[in-house]
Amino acid sequence: MKQVTAICPGSFDPVTVGHLDIITRAAAMFEQVRVVVMTNTAKSPSFSAQERMEMLRDCTRNLTNVLVDSYDGLLADYACKTGATAIVKGLRAVSDFEYEFQMALTNKKLYGGAETVFFTTRAENMYLSSSIVRDIASMGGDIGDFVPPEIHDRIVERLCRR
Repeated sequence: MKQVTAICPGSFDPVTVGHLDIITRAAAMFEQVRVVVMTNTAKSPSFSAQERMEMLRDCTRNLTNVLVDSYDGLLADYACKTGATAIVKGLRAVSDFEYEFQMALTNKKLYGGAETVFFTTRAENMYLSSSIVRDIASMGGDIGDFVPPEIHDRIVERLCRR
């Protein structure tokens, strides 16, 4: 049987329960899942790549087939380098699909060895994003329902203005 390695890329700034849900579902479907902290040049992260990797490791410790990594380049190059055959992307809304569909076609053109697989978010996470978590935390709001408990305090400590 061919080993299927999937990549779950993202900026994960910070990790949300929505991210963790997609990662967990991918881990149940693929032999190996590489969760990759990617650099997004359009964003100024609140947490360093190393901190985001540590948070992801803490949240996925119980998923034995999940490996956390970071990459500062094209996702297609990372997929080729690691031999990944799937790229897992989460979709919250139709607007996500338009962008992600374009990215899937681009990645396929750059590296034909991987297919993009879309996971729809669970209804309770449709509104959730890292930017919403950052906004709520920066205003001193309760983010307990939005982030994994393993990393809650780190996020509050970093982002809360109080």
